[in-house]
Amino acid sequence: MSTMIGLKCRECGRLYPKEVIFVCEYCFGSVEVDYDYDAIRRTLTREAIAARPKTLWRYRELLPIDGEPTVGLHAGFTPLFRAERLADTLGVEELYIKDDSVSHPTLSFKDRVVSIALTRAKELGFDTVACASTGNLANAVAALSARAGLKRYIFIPADLEAGKVVASLVYSPTLVAVEGTYDEVNRLCAEIGAKYPWAFVNINIRPYYAEGSKTYGFEIAEQLGWRAPAHVVIPSAGGSLITKIGKAFKELQRLGLIPEASTKLYCAQAAGCAPIVTAIQARSEIVKPVKPNTLAKSLAIGNPADGYYATRAALGSGGWAEAATDGEIIEAMKLLAETEGVFTETAGGVTLAAAKKLIEQGRIPRDESIVVCITGHGLKTQEPLANRLGTAVRIKPTLAAFEGELAAQLAGEPTRRR
Repeated sequence: MSTMIGLKCRECGRLYPKEVIFVCEYCFGSVEVDYDYDAIRRTLTREAIAARPKTLWRYRELLPIDGEPTVGLHAGFTPLFRAERLADTLGVEELYIKDDSVSHPTLSFKDRVVSIALTRAKELGFDTVACASTGNLANAVAALSARAGLKRYIFIPADLEAGKVVASLVYSPTLVAVEGTYDEVNRLCAEIGAKYPWAFVNINIRPYYAEGSKTYGFEIAEQLGWRAPAHVVIPSAGGSLITKIGKAFKELQRLGLIPEASTKLYCAQAAGCAPIVTAIQARSEIVKPVKPNTLAKSLAIGNPADGYYATRAALGSGGWAEAATDGEIIEAMKLLAETEGVFTETAGGVTLAAAKKLIEQGRIPRDESIVVCITGHGLKTQEPLANRLGTAVRIKPTLAAFEGELAAQLAGEPTRRR
């Protein structure tokens, strides 16, 4: 039985049926899903969750579908692990990595939101889905809609990383490369969505799509032994993830699944596209659009749809925000790989670099629990690392050649080439 009551305006509270509605007709505020929490409390217990498959659907009652899940049945429940070597480097006591770089099937947290969105799209009768994307969403929509047998149109900026383009094309969608920024792509998609009867996952069915991000927060709490961490550092593009992780902790607390949560949320953005960080640091509710100029293309959204709510989530929790330069992003990507064996994309470099700054500033105490959110795999964005890493040592196929190089390394001599 569905526990989804309908939709509710986030500003004026006006109620709507659970249909294709994404803007309040009364105040033009955005809408989100409303649930019957009393009904949820009767069935969703720790024991019930533990008995279910280890996917995002173990939190079924808190997700916006009416029937059984039909898309992304294996998505979610990615590792949360203690990052002890990285913690030693940063000088903190309790540091965790929530690693969605191994998410099924496309190696980013977008598999979560798309699993929800496409399941709901099928319930609403759509046979064609679409999205505007900076890359990871394109991959997830292309893959999961292929598995679901849905027609698909994917819109991306034309300068997207080659790895993400290939990782969409392999699923044979109609891939449209638009000569413009993501914000221009998104505006075009809004016009197309108004004319064609398609489910644009991050536009006209966004209220359902966005709820999938809550599962990231649900899993953090469950994997920590049903407690919320003291601090979570979260990458922000459109701003939805940080708001939904905050909502996840509040819902778990409301249902009695975790003790009172006082988690502080921190927004991480690239310095070349940091409208939310700028607003938070100014303690302003006005998020001014910017023109992106950063190698972190997955976060390059200059006019974030949920920027206002992301700002409120961070400041309302007692958290803060930081931005990372391109150089800091690369160094953080390398640091995570060298200490914890995790190859993250540029968004993960942004998050770790921002976390490092926040710790050094004293905004995040060194003796409290910290979770760093890694949302995508580095294999998708290899270009930023080109010419910034070491090279392979070339030798002849003889033991003498190998031992010569080994001796040179032990002596601290520059690597020789054969």
